[in-house]
Amino acid sequence: MKFSKKLVHGTLIKRYKRFLADVALDDGSVVTAHCTNPGTMKSCLEEGAEVFLTPVNDPKRKTRFTWEMIKIGEGWVGINTANPNLLAYEAVLNGEIEELSGYTNVRREVKFGDSRFDVFAENDHEKCFVEVKNVSLKEGRFALFPDAVTTRGQKHLKTLMEVKAAGMRAVMLYIIQRSDVEVFAPAANIDPDYAVALRKAMKYGVEVIPVQALVTPTEIRLIKKLPLGF
Repeated sequence: MKFSKKLVHGTLIKRYKRFLADVALDDGSVVTAHCTNPGTMKSCLEEGAEVFLTPVNDPKRKTRFTWEMIKIGEGWVGINTANPNLLAYEAVLNGEIEELSGYTNVRREVKFGDSRFDVFAENDHEKCFVEVKNVSLKEGRFALFPDAVTTRGQKHLKTLMEVKAAGMRAVMLYIIQRSDVEVFAPAANIDPDYAVALRKAMKYGVEVIPVQALVTPTEIRLIKKLPLGF
């Protein structure tokens, strides 16, 4: 996924009200950017760190920028929760993830039951629903999800089990937008119910695929699958 606009560089002053962040740009001006990430952003929130923003020219928007990434340590961490959905769609469409290759029809935002899944893919012999989650939480060498309690996430797992019961593939795809981690696991200390639900879903046949992305100021690309650490 290449950024269609040149990103704007600055430093983070503070994030507040969950969806807003004040950023000092290189020209000395201070702007307020939209933060798409509703979570705590624990382990990827550091005041004074470098950030990149996408300029937005929508007159309906109150903020003129969207916050894309922050530099933590030596690497960039993607915090825009909309990007993993596009990354996943492009990856399935282009056969970039081995386990999700070989589909001839790929669509976004397809309903099943009372849920709307991020990606639907099919070919002559199977149908597959894929739910995508953004992962930015790091603890040691682990990438963890979620960074806050998510009843919505549990609902998606339940519906994926219903997809599986209906005879179709059901996939939980975690896009890890940071390159300083080695293993994926549920954040059981933050949301133990989600961790239990994920294990139950896996036993039921829901596939779990964690894929690491390399985040840069020009593009975000998937680089490798991470092992499960639970």
